[in-house]
Amino acid sequence: MPSEGQPYADGRQPVRDRLPVADRLDDDHFPAYTMGRAAELVGATPAFLRAMDEARLIAPTRSEGGHRRYSRHQLRLALRARELVDQGTPVDAACRIVSLEERLEQAERANEELRRRDAGAVRGHR
Repeated sequence: MPSEGQPYADGRQPVRDRLPVADRLDDDHFPAYTMGRAAELVGATPAFLRAMDEARLIAPTRSEGGHRRYSRHQLRLALRARELVDQGTPVDAACRIVSLEERLEQAERANEELRRRDAGAVRGHR
C-alpha cells in the first residue's frame, strides 16, 4: 500500500509537498523521520522497517540521497505490525492484517462522509 505524498505519475508533487517544511510538520503524511529515528520510535530495528517496505505495508519516500524517510502515519502502521509480530504473528500475516485494518478504517470514514452528505441533502429538500 503506497503512502500518501508520493509524486504523481507525471512527476508533479502534491500541493502539501511544496509548502515550507515548518508548515508541513503537523501533516501526518510528511516524511519527517529518518530510518534510525523511525526504528527507535517504533521500538524495532531498521531491518524490521525494511521488511515492512518489502511486504508493501509502507512505502517510505526517499531523500535526494536515496535515504528512506517515514511519516507518522507510516510509523503507526509499523508499530501496529510490530505489536502483532511480538504476539507471535508472522510478519507477512501482520502486514496483511494491518493493511486490512487500514482499508477498513478508510472505508468507515468514507461511509460516514456519505451519510453526512445524504443527511444534508435530505434536510435541504424539505
